[in-house]
Amino acid sequence: MYYVLCNPLSANKQGAVLSQSLVSKLQDEELEFVDIRTVARYADFWKRIDLQNDTVILSGGDGTLNRFINANVDAPLPKNLFYFAAGSGNDFKHDVSPDSDALIPLHKYIEDLPTVTINGKNSRFINGIGFGIDGYCCEVGDEMKKKSDKPVNYTAIAIKGLLFGFKPANAKVTVDGVTTEYKKAWIAPTMKGKYYGGGMMVTPEQDRFDPEGTVSVALMYGTGKLKTLMVFPSIFKGEHVKHTEMVKIMKGHEITVEFDKPTALQIDGETVLGVTSYTVRTGKQAKKTEAAKEAAKE
Repeated sequence: MYYVLCNPLSANKQGAVLSQSLVSKLQDEELEFVDIRTVARYADFWKRIDLQNDTVILSGGDGTLNRFINANVDAPLPKNLFYFAAGSGNDFKHDVSPDSDALIPLHKYIEDLPTVTINGKNSRFINGIGFGIDGYCCEVGDEMKKKSDKPVNYTAIAIKGLLFGFKPANAKVTVDGVTTEYKKAWIAPTMKGKYYGGGMMVTPEQDRFDPEGTVSVALMYGTGKLKTLMVFPSIFKGEHVKHTEMVKIMKGHEITVEFDKPTALQIDGETVLGVTSYTVRTGKQAKKTEAAKEAAKE
């Protein structure tokens, strides 16, 4: 039996329609579509199915993926677990399966995911954390979605933000204990994958399966509006890294980014407002931190 966990709100509310294409892809299989909004507790849903023999397909966008992995921390997931990209940005798909519409086996991608801590709350993420104009774009996009069902053009929001709405912040970035300060930080994301923002290759050298398990923090900083606007479009091909006078990328296991004023932040496309700092720990580093806390209690 195939169960399709579908998010109808993904892809600008076209998620259910896109999910139906699975009928033709899996025409010899029996499919049951489940509106993901009706799954109050995954623990109850997993009891309904045969975890060894049934197949579960998660259908939605990057935000759907994010909510799924955070709702199933340490859960006994089905052996046959796949992802079908049915979102508007599909950054995860861009990263791991750019030239294929085949189902993506999920297990190897959701093991030892990094965590981000914001205001004392921990969340796992599969693509990246956006802080700066990327978070601003999600904030503006969310407001637009409340007013209209029209697709949101995040690139247009970014360009307008660079010119008018967004003001850069001063940033303090600490990578594995080493702190550096940056003036006029336009973006300061920390990434598990290469892409965010619907196809922006912000960290072109980031490897999800890096043997050291590191993540990358990217800074675009120190420039005025016009220079930043000129360079910004090159981020879609990862060519912004050539501008070393204003772009710096660092790898590490524990990364903290602090802004000198509250700014919107996004986690795999999910917006958090009014953030002044975040800390990312890789899967390995998070385990070390938890082990240290438990040892301190003894």
